[in-house]
Amino acid sequence: MFHWLEKHPFFFAVGVFVTIAFAGLIEIIPNFAQASRPVIGTKPITLLEQAGRDVYIKNSCNACHSQLIRPFKAETDRYGHYSLSGEYAYDRPFLWGSERTGPDLHRVGNYRTTEWHENHMMDPAKIVQGSIMPAYPWMFTNKADIDTAYATQLTNAEFFGVPYNKPVPMKDGSKVVVKMAKSVADAHAMALAEAKKVAAKMKNQDVKDAVARGDIPEIVALIAYLNSLK
Repeated sequence: MFHWLEKHPFFFAVGVFVTIAFAGLIEIIPNFAQASRPVIGTKPITLLEQAGRDVYIKNSCNACHSQLIRPFKAETDRYGHYSLSGEYAYDRPFLWGSERTGPDLHRVGNYRTTEWHENHMMDPAKIVQGSIMPAYPWMFTNKADIDTAYATQLTNAEFFGVPYNKPVPMKDGSKVVVKMAKSVADAHAMALAEAKKVAAKMKNQDVKDAVARGDIPEIVALIAYLNSLK
């Protein structure tokens, strides 16, 4: 057979290609599958965080901010540990980004506070000298869309296997359960309870008053989401 292939270079080339391709699939696909599994410490986002993620997407924050730290010293020194595939296992859609007009935000929850985000979203240039980021004052009055966030959670749990209401292992050996609401009314109650914790650390009195009367401004949801990025 080998002597025949030596006399027919085309078939020899095809045989080599098929052999290498098959070996490559055997080696590469399992590695891809392993890398895409959730890493220890990755958990589903809460209802309020999901609402904040929707605000993030709606205002095109991902057009100027990536959520992907590359494995280079210049990146890890500034933003923290490089990103791992398994950290995005529960993200729908992915928000890696391909441009950085502003800094990467994948681990922004490790070094920015609720109050910092509050002031920055109201007047970016005042907080970061030379910033060209626009202000987002409407987020302080617009209400977060909790109904859509709840629908997204249901979809992610049913069709993408995101483990809501199930124990998820954390890096310290403990397990965390991120609960999903049982109804729309329950969803609003859960989101409001979480919003009160965020609003308690904010300075804007109008936002505090809104949460106190049962409303959830977009800024509260967005900050909850940004604080979860670690």
